[in-house]
Parts: sequence; structure tokens; C-alpha cells
Amino acid sequence: MYDRYNRHINYLRISVTDRCNLRCRYCMPEEGVTLMDHRDILSFEEITEVVKVAVSLGVDKFRITGGEPLVRKDIVTLVSMIAAIEGVKDLSMTTNGILLEQLALPLKEAGLKRVNISLDTTNEEKFKEITRGGDINRVLKGIEAAKRAGLEPIKINCVVYKSSNEGDAKQVKEFCRLNKLQVRFIHQMNLETGEFSVVEGGEGGNCHLCNRLRLTANGMVKPCLFDEDEFSVRELGAEKALLAALNIKPLNGCLNTKGSFYNIGG
Repeated sequence: MYDRYNRHINYLRISVTDRCNLRCRYCMPEEGVTLMDHRDILSFEEITEVVKVAVSLGVDKFRITGGEPLVRKDIVTLVSMIAAIEGVKDLSMTTNGILLEQLALPLKEAGLKRVNISLDTTNEEKFKEITRGGDINRVLKGIEAAKRAGLEPIKINCVVYKSSNEGDAKQVKEFCRLNKLQVRFIHQMNLETGEFSVVEGGEGGNCHLCNRLRLTANGMVKPCLFDEDEFSVRELGAEKALLAALNIKPLNGCLNTKGSFYNIGG
């Protein structure tokens, strides 16, 4: 598929839940959030139907996100369902790693190819502060499990405030060097004010190279994270929703006052 700016759109990011087992300060307010009704969240069958239609339109790269995708019940089953669809060439996942120690091997066996794992610091107490109580040791064990399972290349997503020269970012970079992991530095974004920048070590945030659409957990296809337009696969059908988002995909991200990172998928 090509959008109106002749960008080749072959990538769909799929949020499977708005739930998360961490409460990172830059993602969720301390008091919590209003969660989607379970009845509004797409079933596995609905998600795989969207994937089949997307493949028929030329999409071959898919990433499963959340919230935290590993808290979705029977997530391994969904991975196997998507991986079995002819035309799916690349299937990956972004996760905080908390549940990865137990699920890395089953995910690999189900057809997942690789993972991005969030890690903003290597300091145990700082990690607990950023995530409001998270245990970094579970993440580290998850990284090791992903390596053993062959979910590679493993990319570490490190959110920074202003610069990758910050102390925590430098520690994460050294950790990745020692453990043969790839690191990507993501500057803190603000949907409501439209603040974002190009990911260091990746192409995210580079609007001119953008090749993606997004599917939210409740079935809305979005042309851009920083855009308020969305099209329901339940109301329009998957093909019409995907094409509608494609046809109005903006040249550059603007702002989004209606959504949040936790329920769109970053």
C-alpha cells in the first residue's frame, strides 16, 4: 500500500490490551486510568481477520503492543494464530519484560520472531521509582530468557527525558554493549502538545519514513499516533477502516488530545 505522499505502508502495530502490570510515570497517572470494557476489546478472531485483510492489502510486518501485551490472557495463542497467516513475514512484540521469563520460549515456538523490551535504567531503586513498584530483576530474567529462546535481535527501548547522555541512559547503553543487545533511545513524548522526535537508533518519529498504521485494542485503525482520526473495524469492516486511515495519513504527526500511550500502543 502507498499513501498519498508515496510512502510504502507495510507495517501494522496491534494493541491487544490497554492493561499494564507497571505504572510508569511518563505513561500512566498515579491514580490509575479508566480502562476499556472487556467487551469492547477485540477478540483474537477479530484481530486475525484484520491481519488477513491487511496482508491482502500489502502489509507484511506486524508488532504486538499494549498496554502490556503479555497480560492479555492466552497471548501465545494469538501469536500462533497471526504467525500462521500466509504473508506475515515479520511478527514482533514490544513488552516491559516482567512476564517474559515464563513466556519467551512459548512465544518463540508460537512464531514470534523478536522483541523490544523497555528498560529506562539499570538501577534497581530508580527502576522501582519510575515504574511505581516494578522489579527490575524480573525484566533482567526476561531478557535472558528471550536470548535463550532466540527472540533476536533483542532491542532495548530506553525512554530519556532530554538526552541519551543522561546518567541512566549511559548505564543502559553500557548494559546493552556488555550483553550484545541493541538499544534505542526514545525521547519523552506528549500527545496533547505534539512533542516527539526521531528515535535514536531507530526510525520511529521520522515522519518522512513512516510506514505504519495502528490498530487499537478496541478496534480503531489510526493513521498516526499523533493524529485524532480513527476508523472502526467493527463498524466499517477491516478493509474500509484500513484504507480510510491510509488515505488520510498525514505527512507529519500533529497532536492527539483523545488518546493515551497506554491505550494506543507506543
